[in-house]
Amino acid sequence: MKKILYLFVSGILGVVILTACNRSYARELKKEKKLIKEYIKRNHINILDSVPADGVWGEKDYIEIDDDNLYFHLSDAGDTDGDTLRLYDNIVMRYRKYTLDIPSDTISFWTTNDTGWPVQFQYGVTAANTCPAWHTVMKYMKYSNSKATIICPSKLGFDDDGTTVTPYGYDIHIKIKKF
Repeated sequence: MKKILYLFVSGILGVVILTACNRSYARELKKEKKLIKEYIKRNHINILDSVPADGVWGEKDYIEIDDDNLYFHLSDAGDTDGDTLRLYDNIVMRYRKYTLDIPSDTISFWTTNDTGWPVQFQYGVTAANTCPAWHTVMKYMKYSNSKATIICPSKLGFDDDGTTVTPYGYDIHIKIKKF
């Protein structure tokens, strides 16, 4: 009888803890959304309905991709006379990662100490050294030497572990390697 009572109380306690964690995580997601909106407002970012038809992006023009709080700005189209990016092409990339808080905290930055292009991955193939947002924005960065800035929510970044909720900004510069 004691064993059954112990199991019952343990089960109830587990449900209470899980419910509290889920509520806390939901609150953190709301805070994240608010932080992204504040960052957009603070930086006078203009959210467009779609990619500019003429291909000319204003300095503060961004698009929201898939209503996911992932925002994208193409600052340089790259080598538009070259081949376009295709699924499974190899991408080498430099990036700078920073928080959206005030003051912003640079977490990572591009470096050429070890290698000129420190991140390499295959477009469309999930890998530990990439995040879902990078694969999503590559379709807009069609050419080698393109540059972009993204605002990335935690669920599409490296922090999608269900507990950490930190949005980041990324400045990205890619080269496409065709073999």
